[in-house]
Amino acid sequence: MALRTASRVDANQPAVVQALRAIGASVLYTHQLKNCFDLLVGYRGRTFLIEVKDPEQPPSKRQLTAGEEEFRSTWRGSPYHIVHTPDEAIQLVTAP
Repeated sequence: MALRTASRVDANQPAVVQALRAIGASVLYTHQLKNCFDLLVGYRGRTFLIEVKDPEQPPSKRQLTAGEEEFRSTWRGSPYHIVHTPDEAIQLVTAP
């Protein structure tokens, strides 16, 4: 996977990361990896691949890019998740 320079981060991503870290999750930024996902999150022995989309953007801007969709459809590991808010992220990682 190639690295991107000056990749755009959704405006809500820092709040999502802050909320996840506040509950004790490990968070690794991966948004610089082209055609991948934004965050690799570890919580209580589980791993989550998370793409953050900004709910303030129009629906067309919240769609996965072609590269993100290809990664999602071919990934054979942990499920690929899309979140829009800190609450969604916390619900995702704390669900049984």
